[in-house]
Amino acid sequence: MILKMLNFIQSMDIKILLYINHFFHNAFMDKFMVFMSTIGNLGMVWIAIASVFIITKKYRKTGFMLLGAVILTAILGEGILKHLVRRGRPFQVMEVSNMLIQKPMSYSFPSGHTSSSFAAAGVLSKEFKKYGPVFWIAAVLIAYSRMYLYVHFPSDVLGGVILGLVSAFMIRYFFRYLKDNFNSRKI
Repeated sequence: MILKMLNFIQSMDIKILLYINHFFHNAFMDKFMVFMSTIGNLGMVWIAIASVFIITKKYRKTGFMLLGAVILTAILGEGILKHLVRRGRPFQVMEVSNMLIQKPMSYSFPSGHTSSSFAAAGVLSKEFKKYGPVFWIAAVLIAYSRMYLYVHFPSDVLGGVILGLVSAFMIRYFFRYLKDNFNSRKI
């Protein structure tokens, strides 16, 4: 039963990737998706934003929440889940004639780019409601780029979305707990 379900998911993943390849690949999108994927590498864009926030008193708490959410997704996703699931990448399963980026060496599930981006969007959209759509659009584009570039299956991206949102929620809850229980101290 479980094997049948996993085979169905794999089959749907491949169909979606082939659809993306057939209908959405072009020279402009190739460059744009490489750019979006690159800014998501190692969550560095989010770490850079967190670092800027941490050095400013007004946004220090937001910076620590953002950094905490990105670190939590890295620990859970890259450190634990990828090594438990050990799923191969699309370019290892499907025939890909022209890779636009260097082939990642790690496992596929969940997508680290996606989880860090959705964790960041989950934190930043709550702190800066006016700019929330910008953060969500960036997260979606980074996630989509990973499928477009044949380095993640759609289910890897979905797993990354869930992991990122859960991580953002957990970090926000943790900071709320600290505020409620240690209100006399400031972070």
